[in-house]
Amino acid sequence: MLFRSMPVESILMRLMIGWTQPIINRINMLSTGIRTDVGVKVYGQNLDSINVFAQQIRNALNGIPGVKDLYVEPITGGKYIDIAVKRDEIGRYGLSVDDVNTIIESALGGMKLTTTVEGRQRFSVNIRFGQDFRNNLQALRRLQVPTMNFGPVPLEAVADIKFTEGPPMINSENAALRGAVLFNVRDRDLAGTVRDAQDKLDKLLTRLPKGYYIEWSGQYENLIRSERTLKLILPVVLLIIFLAMYFAFHSAREAFFSLISIPFALIGGAFMVYFWGVNLSAAVAVGFIALFGLAVETGIVMVIYLNDAMQQLVAQKGNSKEAITREDLREYVIAGAAKRLRPKLMTVSVSLFALIPILWSSGVGSDVMKPIVLPMVGGVITSATHILLVTPLIFLMTKEYELKKYGSIDVLDAKH
Repeated sequence: MLFRSMPVESILMRLMIGWTQPIINRINMLSTGIRTDVGVKVYGQNLDSINVFAQQIRNALNGIPGVKDLYVEPITGGKYIDIAVKRDEIGRYGLSVDDVNTIIESALGGMKLTTTVEGRQRFSVNIRFGQDFRNNLQALRRLQVPTMNFGPVPLEAVADIKFTEGPPMINSENAALRGAVLFNVRDRDLAGTVRDAQDKLDKLLTRLPKGYYIEWSGQYENLIRSERTLKLILPVVLLIIFLAMYFAFHSAREAFFSLISIPFALIGGAFMVYFWGVNLSAAVAVGFIALFGLAVETGIVMVIYLNDAMQQLVAQKGNSKEAITREDLREYVIAGAAKRLRPKLMTVSVSLFALIPILWSSGVGSDVMKPIVLPMVGGVITSATHILLVTPLIFLMTKEYELKKYGSIDVLDAKH
């Protein structure tokens, strides 16, 4: 392929550098067909019109916070050598179009002469003109075309040779031509950036011609899919946790009582993500789901020890035939919450000591692990505070309500 020489400044003006990693670049390309985080695909029937709309979209997106490496996928500006045969002239020389095409094919593309065999390998032998005879238009015009009666004539005598512009590559999807405006997202969450970009484009592209439309692609597609999946998974996770608690305690009240720690864990995880400056993503959502399990696990330890204290109280008062008072409830709740503080702190400490070092890691995979670990670290701290200080108080209020209303307290069997 031949290229017309251009100054370095002109070449640089046509280039736009997008800073990314090779692996994620390849993954983006294979999964969505877009080499950057986000792409606005422009579909239509004419490449020139698509390029006009793409430039308008680029100008509209320029300046939106979070939008970086913004450029339009080139769909015009390709350089081609156009060789148009002069049919009247080739008739005068007794030539045909195939005769002229044969010379052009052998001079530029090469012509296969034979095949050579070397052991078990076969190689085709091609021949074409030397570089000096085909590296510029003047050399091409001087190519000799043999004739039967007039000897060799220059190619420019039987064909018009010139540079023409066209698309460097034609992309199509869904039976329509396609252009794209590509950009990466930096220092901001992906969903918020795309939302602002969509609002701006909705005002700009109010009425596109018939047959032209835009479509958002790139990692935004994966984000939409992950949001739909999480909307289904999150209720299922909470239901599974509730059922696990119910089968463990055989009490819907106790199971719901254990789930109270989840909102407190959510508060700590949200603050940790905010202060660390991490944007919301599917990885952060996975971290919150794992956090719910950790929070409930710590709450189970507390509830088990509190119920054990209530069993001791009932056993002592039942044998002595004495009525249980509120002072007794407070005494045994404090005993169940304080005297077995060590295993509760050990449960929390094991989780924290395993997760906190990841926050300062910088090796391979740390960029994926940090968004998952952040909500878990913050949520474990706040849920532990709630479980150690608030859970005994709520447990005491529940038992006082049972004692006031029913004259007794409900105690789970020790085997549960």
